[in-house]
Amino acid sequence: MISSILFIILLGAGIFFFASSIKKISRNIRLGRDIDRSDNPALRWQTMTMVALGQSKMVTRPVAGFFHIIIYLGFVIINIEVLEIIIDGIFGTHRIFASALGPFYDFLIGSFEILAAGVLIACVVFLARRNILKLKRFISRDLNGWPRSDATIILVTEIILMSLFLAMNAADAVLQSRGVPHYEVAGSFPVSSIFFPLFDSWSTATLIVVERSCWWLHIAGILLFLNYVPFSKHFHILLSFPNVWYSNLEKKGKFTNLESVTNEVKLMLDPSAVPPPVDPNAAPQRFGAKDVRDLTWKNLMDSYSCTECGRCTSVCPANITGKALSPRKIMMDTRDRLEEVGKNIDMHGPAHDDGKSLLNDYITPEELWACTTCNACVQACPVNIDPLSIIVDMRRYLVMEQSAAPAELNGMFTKIENNGAPWQFSPADRMNWVNQD
Repeated sequence: MISSILFIILLGAGIFFFASSIKKISRNIRLGRDIDRSDNPALRWQTMTMVALGQSKMVTRPVAGFFHIIIYLGFVIINIEVLEIIIDGIFGTHRIFASALGPFYDFLIGSFEILAAGVLIACVVFLARRNILKLKRFISRDLNGWPRSDATIILVTEIILMSLFLAMNAADAVLQSRGVPHYEVAGSFPVSSIFFPLFDSWSTATLIVVERSCWWLHIAGILLFLNYVPFSKHFHILLSFPNVWYSNLEKKGKFTNLESVTNEVKLMLDPSAVPPPVDPNAAPQRFGAKDVRDLTWKNLMDSYSCTECGRCTSVCPANITGKALSPRKIMMDTRDRLEEVGKNIDMHGPAHDDGKSLLNDYITPEELWACTTCNACVQACPVNIDPLSIIVDMRRYLVMEQSAAPAELNGMFTKIENNGAPWQFSPADRMNWVNQD
């Protein structure tokens, strides 16, 4: 009875704090400008099935893709085991699904153990890739500090959780073989059976302590992990599916027109046009983006969905040639600034201005102008994040509101304004080359 009450309190606290974090993140994402991503639902479901569910972009790098799929399957399927633990914890039962599922339960537990071992091995491989092999995209300076520690914390946590699961099963199986009350014979243990010779020499009282300790630590660890995820790059576990569903379905390289600019041009070309109504309570709309509120909600969702895997940066031609741009850093900076804005709202209210912005305080013009707009980062992202749209909108702000384009572009803009083309020749002289002998 006491055990069930303690478990319900632990479960309730874990769910409450997780829901609070999700509520804040949802609020932050909705700070962005509106954009319609509800078109062509059939293609969106197809894209989500291929990219998010089918991991089609992950397997372009076979080694990482293979081990990531193991972790992905383990995370999804082992949640069935977590459901059983929750029910057992609430009602004080033990392996409650065993009687209902019969022989299929043995298959499930055996499958869970194999997956748990696979996840454990995959996490060790990923730790080695980051800390021993030190692949270039995992030791870049844009990962210095917390981002590098974050990845290690998650991998080590998953190793601990899988080890606790296997140790719990091993102690449980030995207790079953001894006919200990409450430990009914149920389940198959192909992996944890390697611990049987060790545990078989232990006393029944000790094994019960081991099994119960592993059980409590396993579920408590899962709840702690659940509440850590919203503060981690691993929030993509939850956001990858909706983020891919809301992908930009237009052809890569197709740029959008700013509605504010289009309206200005229409008014200039048509003197009889009626200006759109102005909401006196609405914040003035910028040409382009200076801060996170000028971006769309999808841009902000992208920032929370970023896995920090660095595939975008590793294929970026500007980064490869030593320029300051890192598409991964663009997304990380956007998320960090959005978190800062959200905290300011919590502390001071929605009208608070801290005097900072995404542009200059987080992302420099040098980074923005290094981009070649080749879309390699967009193509490489495993969850269809679009750093280019953020870069382009911030460039628009620099050009249209600050006239801060590079000298080369300013020269081209002047020629277009004066001559209607990026060349220095006037329209009247443009065909002179035809008369050349």
